[in-house]
Amino acid sequence: MTEEERFLDFATVREMLYDAQERRGTLKYEQKWALQHAEWAASEARNGVSTQPEVFEELRTKLLDVETLAKHPELAAKLAELMPATVDDVKAVFSSKRIVIEDSEIDAVLEIVRQVI
Repeated sequence: MTEEERFLDFATVREMLYDAQERRGTLKYEQKWALQHAEWAASEARNGVSTQPEVFEELRTKLLDVETLAKHPELAAKLAELMPATVDDVKAVFSSKRIVIEDSEIDAVLEIVRQVI
């Protein structure tokens, strides 16, 4: 996977923007808004669980073992970032791409999320 194809979680984006701010002394207007969003999205305020890059990567990797997600790594990354807790949460991610997923695979996704977090 090349650098352009790498999937990032909000916690990693937050750290990258902090590093840029430290190096440059300031951020551009858009970067400040991106940092604010990344701080919120990586915190407990978003879904009750703060995200860590290591957890995101472990979850994304394990989700790729699910057959449908192996064909759609971008959805595995999205699910790893969202950490879904319900069947409807998983279905919402797949319906956004109009992809059908079996109930057994939804159960597998939810079980993986429960094990990792």
